[in-house]
Amino acid sequence: MRQSATSYGGFIALISGVATIGGFLFGFDSGVINGTVEGLQQAFHTSSAGTGFNVASVLLGSAVGAFAAGSLADVYGRRSILIVSAVLFFLSAIGAGAATGSAMFVVARLIGGFAVGAASVLSPAYVAEVTPAATRGKLSTLQQIMINVGLLGSFISNALLAHFAGSATHPLWGGLEAWRWMFWMQTIPSAIFFFALLTIPESPRYLVARGRAQEAHGVLDKIMTDAEAKQKIGEIEASLNRDHKPSLADLKNPATGKVRKVVWAGIGIAGFQQLVGINVIFYYGSVLWQSIGYTEAASLGFNILTGVLAVISCLISSNLVDRVGRKPLLLIGSAGMAVMLIVVAIALSTGTTGADGKLALAYTPGMIAVVSVYIYSIFFNLSWGPVVWVMLGEMFPNQVRGSGLAVSGLSQWVCNFAITMTFPILLGSIGLVGAYAVYAFFALVSIPFVAKLVSETKGVELEAMQG
Repeated sequence: MRQSATSYGGFIALISGVATIGGFLFGFDSGVINGTVEGLQQAFHTSSAGTGFNVASVLLGSAVGAFAAGSLADVYGRRSILIVSAVLFFLSAIGAGAATGSAMFVVARLIGGFAVGAASVLSPAYVAEVTPAATRGKLSTLQQIMINVGLLGSFISNALLAHFAGSATHPLWGGLEAWRWMFWMQTIPSAIFFFALLTIPESPRYLVARGRAQEAHGVLDKIMTDAEAKQKIGEIEASLNRDHKPSLADLKNPATGKVRKVVWAGIGIAGFQQLVGINVIFYYGSVLWQSIGYTEAASLGFNILTGVLAVISCLISSNLVDRVGRKPLLLIGSAGMAVMLIVVAIALSTGTTGADGKLALAYTPGMIAVVSVYIYSIFFNLSWGPVVWVMLGEMFPNQVRGSGLAVSGLSQWVCNFAITMTFPILLGSIGLVGAYAVYAFFALVSIPFVAKLVSETKGVELEAMQG
C-alpha cells in the first residue's frame, strides 16, 4: 500500500527536524559561553586578552570544521559526518566543563568548534537534499530557527543554574562551580542528536554519487512516489559526472578557468551574514540597556527577549521564503538593517563618556537606539539569518556542492572570528558609534552584491542549479 502525501510530508519533516538539532547545538554552544566568562577568569587566572581568546577559540575550530565538512561529507556521507559532529559536541561539553586550565579549555572548545562548523554547513545541506523544491525553503529555515532556540535555551539554562547556585562562580552540584555545569548541560542535546541521527537515512544524492542507486531509491521511496523516485534518480545521475571525483578544483569553471560565479556568491553571502555585526549586537546588546540606566540583571533579561523575537521572526520567514523568494528577502533585509544601524549610530553619537569609560545616553536617544537594535535583529532574522542557510544548502550544483560549502563555511567563520576579535579594538579606537557605522557599511554594500551576483533559487530543483 502506497504512502499518502501526508505521510510523505511527515517523514520529510521528521528527518529535517532531526538534522537541524545540529542547529540547536550550534546555537547552544555559541550562547553558553556568555554565562561562564567570569568563572573562566577566576578559574584560569587569565587576563582580558586571554579570556577573549578562550571565548573566541571556538570560532577557529568552526572555520576548520566548516571547510573540511563538505569534502568529508562527499566521501563519507552527510549523515555520517553529522554523527561524528554529535560525538564531538558531547566530548567538547565534557572537556570544557572539566578543564583545569586554559590549554585544556581551548582544546575542548576547538573540538566543539569543529562540530559547530560541520553542523552549520551540513545540516542545511542535508535538509535541502531530502526535501522537494516546493517546500525546501520553508524546511531549510528550521536551521536558523533552531540556532535561535539553542541560543535562547543556553541563556535560560545559564540563568537557572546561576540562580540555583547564587552565582556562576559558586558551587552547585557535587561542589563544582555552576559555570562548569553550564557546559555539561550541552551533553543532553548532544546525546539526543546522536541517537536521533541513527534513525534517519543518508542523503539520496550522496548515495547516487557513490553508485548506490538502489539504496537511494529506498530513501526516495519514503518521500515521493515510486515513479517520482525513479525520475529523480535519473535526474541526479544526469547531473553528476561519476567519472570525476569532486575536488576543490571544481570551484573553477572549466570553460573559463575562473572561479564560478555561484562560488563567489556563496562566499559573499556567508561572509556578509557575519560582517553586518549580528553576533556583536546580540552579545553586547546589554551595553545599550545599561547605558540608559537599567541594571545588569535587567539587561540580561532583555537578552532573552531578543532571543524570543529572533525565533518569532524566523518562524515568519519560514512562511515567506518559498512565496517571496530568497533574493528579495535578502535585499529587504539588507536595506532594513542598514537603516536601523545608521539610526543606532546617530543615537549613540549623542551620548557622553563618563569617568569610568562607559557610554551614557539620555533616555530618549537611548530608547531609540535600543528599539532600533531590536528592529535590526528582526530584519536579520526575517532575511539574512535563515535565508543564507537555505541558499548555502541548495545553491551549488551537485558536482561542486561539497567544495562550495567548504569555502563558504570557511568564509563565514573567518568573518565571524574577525568581527568578534575586532569589536574591542573598534570600541577602543572609534567607539560604539564607529563600530555600528562599520556594520551599517557592510549592510549597504551587501545590497549591490546580492543584486549583481546572487541568483534566485526558489522552486529550482537541485539538479537544475547552475554554476
